[in-house]
Amino acid sequence: MRSPSLQLLLAGGALAASVPRRADLDRNNLQARSNHHGGRAWDGDASDTGDAPLPVVIWHGLGDAAGSEGIQAVGALAEAVHPGTFVHTVALGADASADRSATFFGNVTAQLDAVCAALAAHPILSTAPAVDALGFSQGGQFLRAYVERCNVPPVRSLVTFGSQHNGIVEFRACAAADWLCRGAMALLRFNTWSAFVQSRLVPAQYFRDPADYQAYQAYLDHSNFLADINNERPRKNDTYRRNLAALDNLVMYMFDNDTTVVPRQTSWFGEVNGTHVTPLRERALYTEDWLGLRELDRKGGLKFRSIAGGHMQIPGQVLNDTMTEFFGPYKKAKGGADFESDEL
Repeated sequence: MRSPSLQLLLAGGALAASVPRRADLDRNNLQARSNHHGGRAWDGDASDTGDAPLPVVIWHGLGDAAGSEGIQAVGALAEAVHPGTFVHTVALGADASADRSATFFGNVTAQLDAVCAALAAHPILSTAPAVDALGFSQGGQFLRAYVERCNVPPVRSLVTFGSQHNGIVEFRACAAADWLCRGAMALLRFNTWSAFVQSRLVPAQYFRDPADYQAYQAYLDHSNFLADINNERPRKNDTYRRNLAALDNLVMYMFDNDTTVVPRQTSWFGEVNGTHVTPLRERALYTEDWLGLRELDRKGGLKFRSIAGGHMQIPGQVLNDTMTEFFGPYKKAKGGADFESDEL
């Protein structure tokens, strides 16, 4: 799979003019940001006006890093749209190189456990009544797993861009000079369902091919990550269903011209078998409500959105509008108009 970093398309949809050039990453500036937020706690008062914006947690995608220019610009935008927003970018490594490597190599369950513990112990995030969350590509499904498995602090609205919610059926080619990506993909193709690969190679842990019966059974038996968080095994985890249904909003963006994530409909939980596409609302996952998505949908919180572009080619105005609609003050009304008429 290719590993493009987040690309903000500024022409025709520029980021807010007040956005600074680089976001103030909290992993590097925690003390300064804590002082700005009233010491070591969130400065809002959920029992009073609720005017303070909720913190925003951002998780980047495959091949990207928390300190990349694109991710920092997104954090800066969140602060510009809702002044005073505390932004936390998930980083799984001590530096950019280690953080990027962790998007290819690692046990997703162990990585998620570490993120759950870090957010629960965070001096600002842990004192807020809730947080909003923004996930790019695989970071989106990892944040969904965070909601299902731990959710402390709880997520109010989760927005995902091009996330592989229903898995991938192809491992894409890497750039010739990207040896980290090429090494990972070579190992993935060697034995996708071995314990070794499932515990070490990140994209293998959300590989899922419903068109191949034997491969799908191997997925159910051996998947280290996706089969569990999608509640596909016979024994369902009701905590997953309750936590996801408790969201105010799950906003899922699909890229109409996505050739990096295959199939692209995975971003909307679509089931693709050959050329046949079964939309989420026709799948047992929805009709039997394995994940609480039907309950969330009934209260108006499930949003299907699309972008006419390639993977991670996000117009700045789309991010701006999304943050305006779904992020911000604690007592803000739930997200408004839904544009899901083009669900596949």
